[in-house]
Amino acid sequence: MRVVIAGAGIAGLTTALSLHQVGIEAVVADSAAELRPLGVGINLLPHAVRELTELGLGNPLEATGIATSEQAHFDRFGSLIWSEPRGRGLGYAWPQYSIHRGELQMMLLAAVRDRLGEETVRTATAVTGFTERDGAVEVLLSDRRNEAAYSLTADVLVGADGLYSAVRAQLHSEEPPPRWSGVMLWRGIAEGRPFLSGATLAIVGRNTASKFVAYPVARTDRGMVAINWVAEVMVGGGRPAVQPDWNRGGRLAEVLGYFADWKFDWLDVPDLMIRSPQILEYPMVDRDPLPFWGRGRVTLAGDAAHPMYPIGSNGGSQAILDARVLARELASAASVQQGLAAYEAARRKTVNAIVLANRDMPADRVLHTVSVRAPDGFDRIEDVLSPAELAAVRDAYRATSLQDVAALNSRPPVVPSSGAATG
Repeated sequence: MRVVIAGAGIAGLTTALSLHQVGIEAVVADSAAELRPLGVGINLLPHAVRELTELGLGNPLEATGIATSEQAHFDRFGSLIWSEPRGRGLGYAWPQYSIHRGELQMMLLAAVRDRLGEETVRTATAVTGFTERDGAVEVLLSDRRNEAAYSLTADVLVGADGLYSAVRAQLHSEEPPPRWSGVMLWRGIAEGRPFLSGATLAIVGRNTASKFVAYPVARTDRGMVAINWVAEVMVGGGRPAVQPDWNRGGRLAEVLGYFADWKFDWLDVPDLMIRSPQILEYPMVDRDPLPFWGRGRVTLAGDAAHPMYPIGSNGGSQAILDARVLARELASAASVQQGLAAYEAARRKTVNAIVLANRDMPADRVLHTVSVRAPDGFDRIEDVLSPAELAAVRDAYRATSLQDVAALNSRPPVVPSSGAATG
């Protein structure tokens, strides 16, 4: 079997590695002229870390990222509302990692090139469309260096080409543009002293006005850490002022005013922003869940299948799970079509539910309640929220982001150690 994968992001590269693990040949095409460690930080949940560990990447993950110790919510004044351990602290056999997205992509890329060969990943090569005929799929490509068009014949095409997926666009030609939340994101990374536990994912404020997220993604010299931050501001309006592009540069002046006095005894937010070498700007968008991902010999994975709001550390983690289940089903089914159908049956409804839950995260409703009841801050959170309201924060994450601990720890691997490819 031969699979062409559109996109060399987290979903595409993990798919290539997973297919290789079960004996299926893959080629990855990406429109970028050069793959570089772009972006800022992401979180990988324990179920995704397990899959990468079973791909042999446990040691480089540990060496590169930070094992997140806890997630904590604070009000606008930096007072603690709720916290809970993460990763091994919750009993998982695998940690949760905070890591630079670009470093993770480079780790995956190095593994693909080492295991599958340098020629496996074709840069400056965009997948522009496809045609199915004669028991195969003809993948249409464009060489970005000279705009030459050519094609590859494959058994399967996987669209892992992100929010503006060309594969998705052909499968769902009537789909409207991405759906905007009204929230603008600014993101950056700056070196600083460790705060709180030293490995805390901290969330401050609320998404109905201004919210700030910070967590360390790497250790640096002199006991310092690289702190990833995300500033979310509800600006509203019918459509965003800029097109969604994860690598679009932003300006400090556009965001600093919203957080100018957010100075806590454990973190100085404006100072962190000011010291960031680069700031990125992104409108928080997603797409409505699809009634189907693919047909015949074509399917979708990652953001091409289910772009979602960056809430609950789900984006990259769900892309990794897509890749692993896809490899398992292609390796075990009697035909390509049956394998792709089984993959979609295993993943689509589950991930569609997460997309919708992220639009209306109960945890953010609780944060908003705190701001209404205690607009000037509080001394004891128990005077502001009931035990049931605090439990709603925990339950929101366990419903959308955290798999059952015992079930994850005891289940067999998604991808067996060896497999046979179908034709």
